[in-house]
Amino acid sequence: MKKHNFSAGPSVLPQEVINQASKAIIELDNIGLSLIEISHRSKEFISIMEEATERVIKITGLENKGYKAIFIQGGASLQFLMTAYNLLEKKAAYINTGTWAVKAIKEAKIIGEVNEIASSKDKNFNYIPKDYSVPQDADYIHITTNNTIFGTQYKSFPNTTVSLIADMSSDIFSRKIDYSKFDLFYAGAQKNMGPAGVTLVVIKESVLSKVSREIPSMLNYNSYIKAGSMSNTPPVFAVYTALLNLRWIESQGGLEELEKRNKNKAELLYNEIDKNPCFEGFAAKEDRSHMNVTFTLTDKSLSDDFNKIWEDNNISGLKGHRSVGGYRASIYNALPIESIELLVKCMKQFEKNFK
Repeated sequence: MKKHNFSAGPSVLPQEVINQASKAIIELDNIGLSLIEISHRSKEFISIMEEATERVIKITGLENKGYKAIFIQGGASLQFLMTAYNLLEKKAAYINTGTWAVKAIKEAKIIGEVNEIASSKDKNFNYIPKDYSVPQDADYIHITTNNTIFGTQYKSFPNTTVSLIADMSSDIFSRKIDYSKFDLFYAGAQKNMGPAGVTLVVIKESVLSKVSREIPSMLNYNSYIKAGSMSNTPPVFAVYTALLNLRWIESQGGLEELEKRNKNKAELLYNEIDKNPCFEGFAAKEDRSHMNVTFTLTDKSLSDDFNKIWEDNNISGLKGHRSVGGYRASIYNALPIESIELLVKCMKQFEKNFK
């Protein structure tokens, strides 16, 4: 039996997507070749790439709005640098909500002036800053929409005329939002979109080609747009599996339906955390993530006892990041509500045994 996978990433994928991807490794669409041995210049793979980018634009509701979707290697970590390299001319504004925002700020400072206009570091990043102003002369403002480690998530986005840029790695395609608020957003695939190895970037073309510096080809978004995401050999398997997952999202009823499911899963787990005296949540209630639920034991000396309960119930990936400790349940799109119900059952059992 497969384990109940609460891993923060690489994370759970729909079983049907895994099955389809597995078959394609043996042979892709009856063409007599494996997916992982076909040329990336073949008509079969060009069709895969084109469909994947088209589906991204459709799912995000950005058709006919001047956006392009591209797939790049290097993870979101490379995007920390690329966004600044392509967009930062004078100065940029960043909101610091945790580890990944800190890393993005560090990379942007290599390129130019960075203003950290707000931070939740004072409370170990357990909330989303609300009181800040965006410099109107900034080239852009950068946020991290969901914080995988600390379990916080933006429920509304900065209202500004300055270009809004976002790292959406851990909550992309998990809810229905107005993607046109963003001039650029990016996400590593390994949470809600596919396997590790590829990163999605969606860009409003009008924000490009405005910096004075020369940009190396492999760091230039225009290069990837012009080459159809194939400036070099793309990660064929990762792109194909992302396409299968995009098809799955649409087959499930799209982002509106997934948002309902994710909200139900999150509420079920948070309700147990709040009413069970053995547990306490980490993130501020108004900023709790629907993707990464962080919590701790009220009596940490009993961690071995709780660990045994959930491990004996075939649960995997529940331990929290060292920055927070405790536990982190990552409840991405493909995790069924039955897994949440089992975890809640384990929590109730722990309360019964050790209250």
